[in-house]
Amino acid sequence: MKKLINDPANLLAEALHGMDRALPGVTIDHRNRIVYRAEPKDSGKVALISGGGSGHEPLHGGFVGPGMLDAACAGEVFTSPTPDQLVEATKTADRGAGVLHIVKNYTGDVMNFDMAAELAAAETGVEVATVVVNDDVAVEDSTWTAGRRGVGLTVLLEKLVGAAAEEGRDLAAVQALAERINAQGRSMGMALTSCTVPAAGRPTFDLPEDEMEMGVGIHGEPGRHRVPLAPAAEVARQLVEPVLADLDFGPGPAIVMLNGMGGTPLIEQYLMYGEVAALLEKAGITVARTLVGNYITSLDMQGCSVTVLKADDELLRLWDAPVNTAGLRWRA
Repeated sequence: MKKLINDPANLLAEALHGMDRALPGVTIDHRNRIVYRAEPKDSGKVALISGGGSGHEPLHGGFVGPGMLDAACAGEVFTSPTPDQLVEATKTADRGAGVLHIVKNYTGDVMNFDMAAELAAAETGVEVATVVVNDDVAVEDSTWTAGRRGVGLTVLLEKLVGAAAEEGRDLAAVQALAERINAQGRSMGMALTSCTVPAAGRPTFDLPEDEMEMGVGIHGEPGRHRVPLAPAAEVARQLVEPVLADLDFGPGPAIVMLNGMGGTPLIEQYLMYGEVAALLEKAGITVARTLVGNYITSLDMQGCSVTVLKADDELLRLWDAPVNTAGLRWRA
C-alpha cells in the first residue's frame, strides 16, 4: 500500500487538521469531527446537515459553505458518523427555522440520522426533517442498504436545496424540493480498479486487469456484473442506458454530472463526458448544466459515475444561484 499518510488510525483526525488550515471558509470542531460554515447563515433560515464516512471527498465537508451545507459530520473511512456527532451538528447549526438532514441511503447512515433527529428534537425542540437519497439504478439492495444506494445525486441535491434554503424557504418547502429532486435523478457507476482502505492495507476486492465492474458502489460494493474491459464509448453506453431505462427524462433540460471515483485522470473524465453527452443528445435530452470532475469519490478507485437530473426552470435557477464552498464555487 502506497499512500501519503502517517498512521492509518490517525488519518481522519490529521486530514481534518489539514482541512482546517487550508479552507478559510469553514471552521472545524475537531472533538466531534464536524465541519461548519465559518460564518453561519442568517437567523430564521433552514439549516442543511449531511455527513457520512470519509473517503468520498469533497463530499461532504468540501460542500460546506454559503449556498450548500451548514455542517457536515465526518465518520471514519467508509463508516457512518455517530448519532452524537449528528445531534451536536443539528443543535449547533440550527438558525431557528429547523434543520434538514440529507442522508445517503446506507443502513448505518439512515439509522444514525434517524436516532439523531429524535434526540435533537427531544433535547432542544429543534424541528428536523429528512430526505434519503437513493438514486443508484445499479442494484435494488446492496451490501449496506435496503433499497437503492444514495450516490452522485447527493451532490446536486445539496447544491439545489442549499440555494432554496438561502432564499428563505421554510422547512416543509425545502424538504419537498429535496424529495422532488431525489425522485427526478438517477445515477450509475463503474470501476476499473478497487479502492484500498488504509486501515485494511489491501484492495477491497479483486478485479482482473481485463475486467471492469459495472454498477459498483462508492464503498466498493459489487455492482450488477463484471464484464470485459471495453472502450470508453461502450462503457458510456453501459452506464447511460440503465439510467435512461429507469426514468423518463423527456425532451426537457437536464443537469448532468460525470464524476470521477478518485483515481481517474481528468483527461479521461472529459473523454467519457463527451461519450455520455452524445448518448443523451441522441435520446433527445437537452443537457442544460454540466459538472465534470471528482465530486463523490471512493478513495483511489479508478472509474466514473454518471448522474442525470431531470430539470426545469426553477431547478436551473437554483443551480445558477451563488455557491462558495471548497468543492463548488461560482457567482450568479
